[in-house]
Amino acid sequence: MAEHADHPAYPVGLRLSGRRVVVVGGGQVAQRRLPALIAAGADITLVSPSATPSVEAMADAGEIRWERRRYEDGDLTDTWYALIASDDDAANDAASAEAERTRTWCVRSDNADVATAWTPATGRSEGVTVAVLSTDARGRDPRHSAAVRDAIVEALRDGTLAAPHHRTRPAPGVSLVGGGPGDPDLITVRGRRLLAEADVVIADRLGPRDLLDELPPHVQVIDAAKIPYGRFMAQEAINQALIEHARAGKAVVRLKGGDPFVFGRGMEEAQALAAEGIPCTVVPGISSSISVPGAAGIPVTHRGVAHEFTVVSGHVAPDDERSLVDWAALARLRGTLVLLMAVDKIGAIAKALVAHGKSPDTPVALVQEGTTAAQRRVDATLATVAERAAAEDVRPPAVIVIGDVVAIGPDTAPLPAE
Repeated sequence: MAEHADHPAYPVGLRLSGRRVVVVGGGQVAQRRLPALIAAGADITLVSPSATPSVEAMADAGEIRWERRRYEDGDLTDTWYALIASDDDAANDAASAEAERTRTWCVRSDNADVATAWTPATGRSEGVTVAVLSTDARGRDPRHSAAVRDAIVEALRDGTLAAPHHRTRPAPGVSLVGGGPGDPDLITVRGRRLLAEADVVIADRLGPRDLLDELPPHVQVIDAAKIPYGRFMAQEAINQALIEHARAGKAVVRLKGGDPFVFGRGMEEAQALAAEGIPCTVVPGISSSISVPGAAGIPVTHRGVAHEFTVVSGHVAPDDERSLVDWAALARLRGTLVLLMAVDKIGAIAKALVAHGKSPDTPVALVQEGTTAAQRRVDATLATVAERAAAEDVRPPAVIVIGDVVAIGPDTAPLPAE
């Protein structure tokens, strides 16, 4: 291809589903390229005497066929696309020559100048594939192409590069989006994209509020805490608002803190929408029950210390007849307890755990405003936590961690290897 080096490559998307693809070499290049070929539905044959463990796992799973030998002339018969990526220069040259004779598009990982095809830097964002190739054959810079690709994909994902779907006949629908623990960077990629496409956002107080400032001016943002309730209870009013805006043909996002189904009443909203025949998409979020302790340097599990963790709602006291929690059983557990919505009940909870046999010296950490710039951590024990919480004026939202993991930190001596 050297005589054609002055001409830019012609971009095209190959449809390889069910078509024969041959990969020569089972090393790191094949390990990187094979997943995309598998996802494209290609009928893949790997020709290589050896392979990395990851490539071997693909063969064991039946995703590719593996011919455990060196390349031989004729291996590219009836092949649509070839990836030449072995560490054998002679085999690479021979395979490339066969590809030229058989008019097979061929990528050379070791010498792009003699290849008949180049692999672009690719990325995907919700049904769109971004592929970046250098336009100057003499100045190809894969790192620059990858950087351009990353910038475009990230902008599509976080909504800073607008590519709205044009809805000619809007269908009603609601997305229940878990916004994560508070840091706007901790919302999922899908959640952020749906926010960028929303017409109406009904947001919780505990959702990532900073993201609301990034929304376009036409987006109607509704504070769920300020919906006029009228004859409805709070949750019924929120349900009604979701239904009304969806019926109006709007793309509605219900932005919730943490995960919609972890004490978020997300299923109640999904049920209300289902009763009205309105489609509902659930987008999981990072739960504060694990992310906030992690942000404060607390592992909810640790080898040799805690083999389980239990997440508990503390919005009602242990002696409240509405409580569904078996506090006696929790006191007997050796693992970690993570309490949500429990700041004003922590004294009663600590007293109940101690009464049921938990040591009063059990470490406790209260993490307020976790993952945000206002995050702070207050340490105590079950015996002192009520007094410490009051003295430090700990306020919601806060996650409370109870257990020996509270004392584990980066400077803690590691356990012996198993």
